[in-house]
Amino acid sequence: MAFLVVAPFSIMPTRAGLKPGAGAGLLTGRLAVDGAARKAGFAMPDTSPPSLSTAEEPPPEDGWRPDLGLLRAQLDELDDKIHDLLMQRASVVEGVARTRKAAAFRPGREASILRRLLARHRGELPARTLVRMWRELFAGTTAMQTDVSVAVAELNNTNVLNALAREHFGFLTPVPMFPSATAALDAVRTGLATLAVLPFPTETNAWWPALRGARPHLHIIARLPFWNERRRDVPTADALVVGRAAPDASGIDRSFLVAANHASLTDAGLTVRLAYGDVAEVEGMVLDGDPRLPASTVALGGYAVPVPGE
Repeated sequence: MAFLVVAPFSIMPTRAGLKPGAGAGLLTGRLAVDGAARKAGFAMPDTSPPSLSTAEEPPPEDGWRPDLGLLRAQLDELDDKIHDLLMQRASVVEGVARTRKAAAFRPGREASILRRLLARHRGELPARTLVRMWRELFAGTTAMQTDVSVAVAELNNTNVLNALAREHFGFLTPVPMFPSATAALDAVRTGLATLAVLPFPTETNAWWPALRGARPHLHIIARLPFWNERRRDVPTADALVVGRAAPDASGIDRSFLVAANHASLTDAGLTVRLAYGDVAEVEGMVLDGDPRLPASTVALGGYAVPVPGE
């Protein structure tokens, strides 16, 4: 009967401590022990590393499908391209600013851009998200050209007009609140604010005369909200934006005119939609100096017609 006698040996020392030839001796001894063990019928454990060809591919960290990394790489590439275009657009805006155009804020131009983009929009991205993204883009590029602040006449302490102002002019734009329409308009006249957001005039709050009651004359230039469809949890109100510069046409507009006789506006070829006392709302952008205006008619400004939503 044969017995296997295995002499104890220590763990192999580190490479720095090996003497010349010591590593080869230990390896030879280990091979001899393995061979003797197999002859005696003992199974030695397999300590060889797994083959790279048979090793399983580690699952993604978040348990998603294996091609998630590729999809994320595509998103990163698209983000870089979008960022490049945004920087290129900002460079063009700088060129526009150097032309020294009259006003940095062009609500009609912005409205026409949004209508064009909405008309070509496709896919699952909600249209309201597209509007929100471009409203922030407009706010950022306008701020490149001039300081902007928006005086809000929040009459009922509901913060609804404040929310509409931030939605339209950007969440980083200063929006100081004032207790009355008169105070907000004074802030624009004195240069404390660039624009004013006021509740739509009513019989008890008809602030129309204040637009021409002092100099500089102010103009209605926009109507809020521009995105007209509102979810239940989104603030809903009807407001007008007032500024020192005259409004610019968007292609689909309405105007406010002060006329003692509204029939005279119809006779002049203007389409009267609604009347608020001596103020008439007419189709199209009609400004001071329009040859169709009857004598003594005063133009208060106008706005781009809001889009209906989805």
